[in-house]
Amino acid sequence: MKSIAEVRDALTAPGQPFETALIDVRGTPTRVWKHAPTTLREILERSRDHGTADFLVYQGERLTFAEHHARAAAFAHRLIDRYGIGKGDRVAIAMRNYPEWSVAFFGAAVAGAVVVPLNAWWSAAELEYGLTDSGAKVLIADAQRARRLAPVLPRLGVPTIVVRPDGPLPPGADTYDGVLGQVDPAARPPEVALDPEDEATIFYTSGTTGRPKGALGTHRNITTNPVSLAYGIVSAGVRAGGRVAELMAPQPRVTLLSVPFFHATGCHSVLVSSALQGGTVVLMYKWDVREALRLIERERVTGFGGVPTMAWQVLTSPDLDAYDTSSLTGVSFGGAPAPPALVDTIRRRLPARTPGNGYGLTETSSVTTYNAGANYLERPDSVGPPVAVCEVKVVDAAGAELPPGEVGELLIKGPNVIKGYWNRPEDTARAFSGGWFHSGDLARLDPDGFVYIVDRAKDMLIRGGENIYCAEVEAALYEHPGVADCGVIGVPHPELGEEVGAVVRPRPGAALTTEELRAFLADRIAAFKIPAHVWFREEELPRNPGGKLLKTRLRSELLG
Repeated sequence: MKSIAEVRDALTAPGQPFETALIDVRGTPTRVWKHAPTTLREILERSRDHGTADFLVYQGERLTFAEHHARAAAFAHRLIDRYGIGKGDRVAIAMRNYPEWSVAFFGAAVAGAVVVPLNAWWSAAELEYGLTDSGAKVLIADAQRARRLAPVLPRLGVPTIVVRPDGPLPPGADTYDGVLGQVDPAARPPEVALDPEDEATIFYTSGTTGRPKGALGTHRNITTNPVSLAYGIVSAGVRAGGRVAELMAPQPRVTLLSVPFFHATGCHSVLVSSALQGGTVVLMYKWDVREALRLIERERVTGFGGVPTMAWQVLTSPDLDAYDTSSLTGVSFGGAPAPPALVDTIRRRLPARTPGNGYGLTETSSVTTYNAGANYLERPDSVGPPVAVCEVKVVDAAGAELPPGEVGELLIKGPNVIKGYWNRPEDTARAFSGGWFHSGDLARLDPDGFVYIVDRAKDMLIRGGENIYCAEVEAALYEHPGVADCGVIGVPHPELGEEVGAVVRPRPGAALTTEELRAFLADRIAAFKIPAHVWFREEELPRNPGGKLLKTRLRSELLG
């Protein structure tokens, strides 16, 4: 096969579809895609060209590209005219994957707002924090999230638009249908001047200190991603001998979305990419393997994946052979380590399908590296080489760059790297310097530039693709008056990857139970963060002379 460098040089040369240019981005020379859309408004406008093709499919509902464009444009006008939204105001979205999520997202973005997608699995306290921390001026929530927030909304004073209400509205709230009203099919977005470096999104990441951090992304960050994703797929095909014209030819693309829109993968890599490229997105009320197989057959789905856990569940389902999956052309996944054995499972259960794996973070607006097709089959334990506009390097504790093969912290540079953390100057200064983002992941590079994620430098576990910082769960545990000391660790799980485990030392005289602790945490943190395993111990937890908890020793004692 051709080398990674040969393919990159050929695809990014002048006049080629993935041509790059070197420009100044916030004072740093940065390589960008020359032909990438510049703003979310441009992506929405270009999506209109796909006309009457289905864009979003949810249960019995179908929303075409033209209908979606008109509704998003109309919603943008309503936000400006009815709620006074101006450029830079924050508009929060808290709902499951309904079609209205996309309308609200694009509508708020083209109104000039900074869109704040909140984790729909969060507790009321976490949602309240996201609203207050971001300073949201409007909230768009589904009925379940509106009910969860009803007790605090009057105090917050945030105007609320309720999607798909199924009961009484919170005081003063409006319905989405009432706000949207009659939509002119020829509606166009408001004339708001947008620049690639304008702030566009705040996606919250789990916090190392117990509070989530808002990752502040620009229009350039999010519009870079669809081109990076396409480059990752095309470059792998060219390396294996494919022709660019054939690989770039429009093909029907129907994606079964198995991850939330409030994640960078669901929003950046699926929603925004599909809007630009004319792909259909099939939504699920919640993840269910049999329902996924039924939708693959009914909608002629060409690609699915989500996190590796979901790919495993489909591929190992006893129902797999009962459904027609011949429309599938590939299985892609990311968001958590993927075992190399997954390739063998794909080959066996779905022969001739192309596997794909990617690596990125909220702070890198999804795609940084992509491992597709022949590249994946050749090196299934890698997350692939970086896309052509991204630079990566591995450094030691002192910041010195390490040669291939040596393990250190992975640093990332490119037009996908966000501006920093919302209202967190100290955290921003620690994580971003000279255009480089310090990922906190331990990695190594091979001589061809393929990236291998070895471990996480941060005290974090990944449960089914959800990042959970141990400090956040520990902070919630410490709020219980009966907890004297605690430590949170990851417990291996065959499908989810990891589950949350907590070691708790009760205060003298406190009679703690697992059920009591879980009930206590339910009002403080999201359900997926609540420990599935709890161990109580009377003796002190192991710590070093500096007081740091020795979690390696804890894991060894508890898990072997």
